[in-house]
Amino acid sequence: MSYLISHIAKIINAKASIANDGVVDHLVFDSRKIFFPSTSLFFAIKGARRNGHSYIPELYKKGVRHFIVSNDISTDAYPDANLLKVDDGQKALQQLAAFHRQQFNTLPAGRQVPVIGITGSNGKTIVKEWLCQLLRENFNIVRSPKSYNSQIGVPVSIWEMNKKHNLGIFEAGISQTGEMDKLREMILPAIGILTNIGEAHSEGFSSIDEKVLEKIKLFDGAELVIYNTDEWLAEKAIVLKRETAFHKTGKYPFKIFSWGKMQKSTMQILQVEKKLSETRIIAFYNDAEISIVIPFTDEASIHNAITCWCVMLHLGIKDGLIAKRMKLLQAVNMRLELKKGINHCTIINDSYSADLSSLHIALNFLKQQSGAAKKTVILSDFFQTGLSDDELYGQIASELVHHDIDKVIGIGLNIARHLKFDQFSKTHNIISEFYPSTEDFLNRFRLSDIRDETILVKGARVFQFEQIIQALEQKVHQTELEINLDAIAHNLKQYQQHLLLSTKIMAMVKAFAYGSGGAEIANKLQFLKTDYLGVAYADEGVELRKAGISLPIMVMNAEETTFDALVNNNLEPVIFSFKVLKEFDAFLKKEDIKNYPVHLELETGMNRLGFATTELSELIKELKATTSFRIQSVFSHLAASEDAAQDEFTNHQFTIFNKACDELAIAFEKSFLRHIANSAAILRHPGMQLEMVRLGIGLYGVDSAATGQIDLLPAATLKSTIALVKNLKKGESVGYNRRAILENDSVIATVSIGYADGFSRRLGNGIGKVLVKNQLVPVVGTVCMDMIMIDVTGIGGVKQGDEVIIFGKELPIQTLATWADTIPYEIMTGISQRVKRVYFEE
Repeated sequence: MSYLISHIAKIINAKASIANDGVVDHLVFDSRKIFFPSTSLFFAIKGARRNGHSYIPELYKKGVRHFIVSNDISTDAYPDANLLKVDDGQKALQQLAAFHRQQFNTLPAGRQVPVIGITGSNGKTIVKEWLCQLLRENFNIVRSPKSYNSQIGVPVSIWEMNKKHNLGIFEAGISQTGEMDKLREMILPAIGILTNIGEAHSEGFSSIDEKVLEKIKLFDGAELVIYNTDEWLAEKAIVLKRETAFHKTGKYPFKIFSWGKMQKSTMQILQVEKKLSETRIIAFYNDAEISIVIPFTDEASIHNAITCWCVMLHLGIKDGLIAKRMKLLQAVNMRLELKKGINHCTIINDSYSADLSSLHIALNFLKQQSGAAKKTVILSDFFQTGLSDDELYGQIASELVHHDIDKVIGIGLNIARHLKFDQFSKTHNIISEFYPSTEDFLNRFRLSDIRDETILVKGARVFQFEQIIQALEQKVHQTELEINLDAIAHNLKQYQQHLLLSTKIMAMVKAFAYGSGGAEIANKLQFLKTDYLGVAYADEGVELRKAGISLPIMVMNAEETTFDALVNNNLEPVIFSFKVLKEFDAFLKKEDIKNYPVHLELETGMNRLGFATTELSELIKELKATTSFRIQSVFSHLAASEDAAQDEFTNHQFTIFNKACDELAIAFEKSFLRHIANSAAILRHPGMQLEMVRLGIGLYGVDSAATGQIDLLPAATLKSTIALVKNLKKGESVGYNRRAILENDSVIATVSIGYADGFSRRLGNGIGKVLVKNQLVPVVGTVCMDMIMIDVTGIGGVKQGDEVIIFGKELPIQTLATWADTIPYEIMTGISQRVKRVYFEE
C-alpha cells in the first residue's frame, strides 16, 4: 500500500510544507539504509547521541524528498522537499503505523487480517519463525523481520502489511514501563502469545511482577491468549488480569488456551520422551490423547514447539498435518554469517530463508561489508509471498539494482523466467545467469570464475544452499573464532552512554582488530558512524582502505618506508619524535603537499613513545617553521588507568598532558582534538574524556577495569571440535613427555586446537579448562602444536565432532587469561591467522 505525503501529513497531524505531493512506499529512520530515495519517508528521530536532522543535507543530495522533522528547517535550503513538522519523530512513526494497521480491520466484505502478537523474555523470534514454517502452506504471512520488536522496529514491521496478507505475526519487546501500550496500539493482536518470563531486560522495572504485568498489556483487546500455566508468574498475572476485568465488567477480557502439566490447562502435557535427536510430546486435549515429535531435545525448543502446537490447534489445522510439519521443524538460524571464501572472496551465509523482508536486511549487510569489492548474490526461487511472479521478482530486481549488485546467480525455474532488470536501470548493468537446480549449479558453474568478490548466498531451505556454502568456503580446520558484530555495536553504544554527546570515539582496530579481523570490524564501525579508527602500522591502514573503509585512520607507528603508502591512502600518521617529524616534513615538501593531517604524541609517564614535555618549545619551533602539517589531534597514553592504586599517577599524567596541550593551543591559535582516555579511563576517569577517547579492548566485550559499571557482551567465541574419544585405563599416560599419568580409568578426548592456533602451552596439565556440553573439563597433559587432550569422564554421549568452547559467553576470556597468567589482550591477539573467522549478525 502506498500513501501520498499529503495524506500522511493529515494522519500524523503535522505542520506541512509540501512542494510536490508524492507517493511514499518506504519508512526510513537510518540514513545508511536509503535505497529508494524518491519514495522513502525519512524520520529525523532524536536519539541520545545521534540527531536525525543532521543527516537531512546528505539525504537530500541522495534524492530523498520526504522528511518528518521536529526542528525548524528552512525550505530555502531544500526547495523541492516535503517537510512535515511534528513534536516527536518517533511518535509520528508510531502514529502512522497504527493508522496503517487499522486499515486491515476494515477490508472489503468485512474481512480482517488476523494478527498474532508475541511477547515474553525469550523465544519470541523462534516462535514467530516456527509459526511461519508451520503455517506458510495455509496463510500468506507478514511478520517482523529478524527480531524487529522495539518502539521503532514494530512500526517498520507493521508497515509491510498489504492486502494480499491473511495473517500477521509480530513480536513486541519492552525494556521499561509505558512501552507496551504504544506497541499494542500498533499490533492490535487477535491472538496473544506469552512465551515465558525471565530475567532478560529487567533493568527498567521495579520488580518481576511489574514486568510481567507490563508485558501482558499487549493482550488488551485480544480474543485469545496462549501461555504456559507451569510458569507461575505468567499464570498469576493472566488470572489476575482476567478476574479483575470480570469483577469490573462481568465478562472476561479474552479467552485462554493454556498448556502445561496442570490438569486445568487447556492442553495438559502428559509426557515428554527425549531420545538422541528428537522428542515425543504427548498431551491431552479435547478429551483425547494427541502427540507430536520434534527434531529437538532442549527445553527451550520443546516449550516453543508446544506454543506453536497450540496456535495450530486453535487455527483448526488437522492433527495429521500438525504431526507431519512438527517433525520437519528446522532450527532457526537468525544470524547472517560472514566467512572467508575461496579465491579471496567473502561469503555471507543467509541460506535459511527466502522472503522480501529478510532479503532487504541481507542486502544491507552485503553493502555494509563489501567495501570496494564486487557484489554477487546467489538467490533461489521465493515461495508463498502472496504476490504474483511478476510483482515478486519485480520487487527483487528493484532491491538488487538499488543495492548496486554487480552479478546475480538465480537458481530455480521461476527466478529464471521472471527476474529482469531493464525497467529499473538503464545505466547499471547487472550480469545474471540462471540454473534450474542447486545440483545443476554445482555441476556446471566454474568456481574459478569468482575472485575478489563479496557473495551473498540466500535461498529457500528446499534448495539446500548449504552445499553451495561448502563449495565456496575456504577450507580450514575446524577451529573457529566467531565474531558477533551485534555485540560490537552493543558495546560501542554502552561506552557512548558514558560519554558526553560532543566526545568523539577513536576505535582501535590495530593488531588485526585484537585478533578479530580488521576489515570486517572496521566495516561494522564505519556503518555505525564511528568517528576515527586507530591502527598500529601503515599496512593495516592500507588493508582497510582496500576494503572500502573511508573513515579517518590514525597510524601509530609511521616509518619512512611507508610515507608513500600513508599519503596514497589518506592515512594520518602519529608524529612521536623529531626524527619522524623531519623525515615526513622532507617527504611532504618533495611531493609539494601542504597541511597534511598528523597526530602529535606526548610522553607523560608511559615512557614508550612521544615528545617529552621538556621538548615542547623545540617542537613548536619546528612545527612553525613548516607548512607541511595540520595538527588533527594531540594525545598521550595512560600507564595504569585501570588500577585504583595508581590513580594518583594517572591524575598526574592528565595534569601534565593538559598543561602541554594548553601550551600548543596558544602557540598555534588553532583547535585540535585531545585524547588520553582508553577503555578503562572512560569508566574510571570520566573527567578525562576531553574531545575524543580511544576505545580498544572494551569494544570486544572486555571490561579491563572490572568496574561493573557497564553491560558488555563478549564479541568473540573461540570454539573447536572433538577429533577422537578414547577410553584409557588407570596408569596410562597422555601427551608429550608423559606429563599426565591417569589416576583412574578415564575418557579422554582429543580437540583440534593447539599452541599454533593460540592456545597457550601454559594451559596444559590441568591448569586450563574448556567447555564440553556446558561442563568445564580440564586439559590433560602437555598442549601440542595442533591438539589438546581433555578429560570428559562422566559426561555422557561425548563423540567425535562435538563442539568445544575455548572462550566465549559461558567461559569468559578473562577467566582463560587468569589461568594462563596473562591478560585478555594477549589471548585475543595471539589467535593464529589459520583459525577461521566467522562473522555474524543476529
